[in-house]
Amino acid sequence: MSERKFFLHEWVFRFFRLALSHETLENFFKTNFLLMQEHNYSLTEIESWIPWEREVYVGMLIDHLKKKADKQKH
Repeated sequence: MSERKFFLHEWVFRFFRLALSHETLENFFKTNFLLMQEHNYSLTEIESWIPWEREVYVGMLIDHLKKKADKQKH
């Protein structure tokens, strides 16, 4: 492996390790399960997301559920 490819590989590894460090493995699987069971995403679909894309979709879903709960209260 050339030095440049090795550096890029190492950078990508460190970036995603840091980007996902706030989520435990248990939480990762529980979130996947709920996305599949309650929101009709397929595991193939979820696994094809890149890590930041997952964060966006989960964040949007949380916002949507909060708004839905607020509407039900009023």
